[in-house]
Amino acid sequence: MAERQEQAAPDAVLTRIGQVVMLHHAGDREEARHRYLGLWAEIGEHGDPLHRCTLAHYLADTQDDPADELAWDLRALTAADEAREEAVAVAAVIAIYPSLHLNLADDYLGLGRRDAARTHLRWAREAAAGLADDSYGEGVWAAIGRLESRLGEGGTGTWTPPRQRP
Repeated sequence: MAERQEQAAPDAVLTRIGQVVMLHHAGDREEARHRYLGLWAEIGEHGDPLHRCTLAHYLADTQDDPADELAWDLRALTAADEAREEAVAVAAVIAIYPSLHLNLADDYLGLGRRDAARTHLRWAREAAAGLADDSYGEGVWAAIGRLESRLGEGGTGTWTPPRQRP
């Protein structure tokens, strides 16, 4: 019984990250960056891979310098790979891969590295193929379409249900 209660207990670190996400979405980017960095200092480079992945993923969005944003997105992908190898919260990590690759594609496009952007866009498409037919899946596919358009790859910016994709 105690085992089940532990499994059902919310993850305090992910809850704290979520609180900062709300602060960031409310428009306080500087304070969000400051709090994310404080959490990063607590978690450390060798902390729980799911925590590092989630935190780095959101921390990237608060960066002013595109190269810094890329560095945080790469940290997020590295942590996701570690979590997947360790079988830590595999379902959560697999679901975030399309977004991680989309962010990297966008970072590389912003830095003028179109080939790297195309590579990560392709990986985002591949990772998104297994997403559920829900609002998250719709959002990811819409973002893929928008990035395809920006790269001149014929994207429409609209979501196509998985059953209709080639």
